Amino acid sequence: MRKNYSGKFKTKVVVDVMKEQETVAELSSKYEIHRSLLTRWKKEAIERLPGILSTTKKKGNDDQKLIEVLYQKIGQLEVENDWLKKG
Repeated sequence: MRKNYSGKFKTKVVVDVMKEQETVAELSSKYEIHRSLLTRWKKEAIERLPGILSTTKKKGNDDQKLIEVLYQKIGQLEVENDWLKKG
């Protein structure tokens, strides 16, 4: 049967792996997790950290959405204004 580990537990284990105070084999025995799983968790954490710590990417997406909404509103107001001038 496959075990499911919480994110909190994975984080604790990955931090221990990254500290390198103990070998992967020692940590594997300590937490009763296969070495390949520890290595995979470490690799995933290293790949995801830049995205997690980067705030500019998120802000850029939010700004882009706001710009699109504002342009849509400007277009709507121009159409309404033109209709009122003709009426």
